[in-house]
Amino acid sequence: MSDQKSNLIYHSHPVIAGGMAWSYWHGWRRLAKWAGIAVIAMIYFPLVWLALMSISSNPLSGIPLPFSMEHYRALFADTRWMAPFGASLVIALLVGLVCAVVATIVGRALPLSRRPGTMLLIFILPLFVPGMSMGAALFIFIRSMLGMKLGFWSVFFGHFVWAFPFALLIILVLTTRFDHRLVEAGKDLGASSWQIFRDIEFPLLMPAIVSAGLFGFLLSFNEVLRTIFLRGTAETMPVWNWIMAASQQSQVPIIFALATIVLLITLPLLAGVFWLLFVRLDKS
Repeated sequence: MSDQKSNLIYHSHPVIAGGMAWSYWHGWRRLAKWAGIAVIAMIYFPLVWLALMSISSNPLSGIPLPFSMEHYRALFADTRWMAPFGASLVIALLVGLVCAVVATIVGRALPLSRRPGTMLLIFILPLFVPGMSMGAALFIFIRSMLGMKLGFWSVFFGHFVWAFPFALLIILVLTTRFDHRLVEAGKDLGASSWQIFRDIEFPLLMPAIVSAGLFGFLLSFNEVLRTIFLRGTAETMPVWNWIMAASQQSQVPIIFALATIVLLITLPLLAGVFWLLFVRLDKS
């Protein structure tokens, strides 16, 4: 009887009746596998090649051999990049800290608001604005309306506007899965709002808070487009790299070495963010 029903379904289905359905084609898995490998290669092969060129004696030739550490020695002998590096580090640390705090405050309240979808759209709209347009808009706003002098704090302001939506989305990944019955139970037991946050919410939100801070740090540390409009006479490390690469070809090998060092710092941090947010969170 079951065989008759299967045959009836097979012959009556408009797609299956004409042959094997495309959705059941066994080649999809193999195609997805090789497509995934190709995409991963396009993402990571240039990064690996950059690292190889940074230890090549003639990196502009595109040939890694023979290897040499002369460009790293030249990088550490040239101290001009250290001030922009320090400025980028301080700004990124501040952006990461403020993003973590503000995103936690907003992320806790947003799911309980009357129109969370509308509010979320308003907060994440900067993600869809081109960096050059946002930089020009912030330049006009900061100079004309706020009367702020371009420099360290204007760069911080622009980086925060760019990084905050990402930090908020990371916090929302956890707050939307948060069991608010725990908060209600704390209230029923007589705990204050601060005690509820300290003893219940904060430990559960900690992975997302740390991830939001790290993501804000990384986005600020590598930001160029908005910084060009807002920096004034200040220089951050990505802008310094851009200026050196554009104006002096002889500096390009040193830029390769510096970019490789930045990659060795930022990629493990990004991997740690995603592991903390998704892998460890799912296990717990």
